[in-house]
Amino acid sequence: MATRRLGIIMHGVTGRMGMNQHLIRSIKAIRAEGGVALASGDRVMPDPILIGRDADKIAALAKAHGVERWGTDLTAALANPNDTVFFDAATTQMRPTLLAQAIAAGKHLYCEKPVATNLDEALGIYRLAQAKGIKHGVVQDKLFLPGLLKLKMLIDSGFFGRLLSVRGEFGYWVFEGDLQPSQRPSWNYRSEDGGGIILDMLCHWRYVLDNLFGEVKSVSCLGATHIPERIDEQGRRYTATADDAAYATFQLQAPGGEPVVAQINSSWTTRVRRDDLVTFHVDGTHGSAVAGLQDCRSQARVNTPKPVWNPDVRQSINFMDQWPLVPDYTAFDNGFKTQWEAYIRHVVEDAPFRWNLLEGAKGVQLVECALESWRERRWVDLPALPA
Repeated sequence: MATRRLGIIMHGVTGRMGMNQHLIRSIKAIRAEGGVALASGDRVMPDPILIGRDADKIAALAKAHGVERWGTDLTAALANPNDTVFFDAATTQMRPTLLAQAIAAGKHLYCEKPVATNLDEALGIYRLAQAKGIKHGVVQDKLFLPGLLKLKMLIDSGFFGRLLSVRGEFGYWVFEGDLQPSQRPSWNYRSEDGGGIILDMLCHWRYVLDNLFGEVKSVSCLGATHIPERIDEQGRRYTATADDAAYATFQLQAPGGEPVVAQINSSWTTRVRRDDLVTFHVDGTHGSAVAGLQDCRSQARVNTPKPVWNPDVRQSINFMDQWPLVPDYTAFDNGFKTQWEAYIRHVVEDAPFRWNLLEGAKGVQLVECALESWRERRWVDLPALPA
């Protein structure tokens, strides 16, 4: 068995998501395990170089996590033929330009989503990558969550019968910055800086809905800016110009052609009283299930209680007790790491990897259609994108 090196330019990993999920829990963890195993028995060892604007910050990050290479010159990094993959987790507004630079340098691409702030740019980057013949992928981490993997197992087993509907609830209270410091960066709440929960989250919901329940065919969405003023990292008050909540309904087409209705509320202005920060409640003719990040609970047709509506007496059924856990059927790894491993195999040995820039563009398409729906107060159909 041999170990092959794979040079990866990692850009934008000083932020919370890039640092924790991509650098520490993915690339660093893969290196600690001796690399990614290939079908041949060989292994691939990722060799990252961290690139960022703040030399002190990037140097400290590299030292803290045993990364030998770091720098502030992205152009020089892209010019190095020994590093063949470019990864980006910086701001969405910068992403199309950065990806185009990397494509011109002949690098394979892997990036966070959204891949762009508009569909034209997203499709333009996809076409550039296709024309260059490089391999490209987009992070679609929620497909690899244990809770959703268990939900997918129930779907594949036929547990639900015919799918009827999906209800998603995502969000939590993000503090305004006066009573307690905010848990999210201030740019999230400025549309001019690429903020907004519709742009941030509907890219996720597109790949979750498409891959688990059925292709999204149309959307009706109402956005809101519930908190009009917040406090930034320097303690200054600013006007929130981006949406902090979205209430969306989707019409899906299941693989068998049946219609499925999905409703997902996304909010940074809600207080949690549910099993997790995100939950998906799925109803079918033969069973139902509720999945969160880690756990999934199910209720079959034969186990469904039979309540009777009577508002004059306290409900005698404890509905929460009627949903047994779907057991862990395997040892689940970090979802970001799992997708990184699949992407690395795709680059090195051409293993299948369907989560490419076109899939990323579909997420941006849903964002644009949702914003159009909100603006015009109507249902908006999603046309098919080019293959």
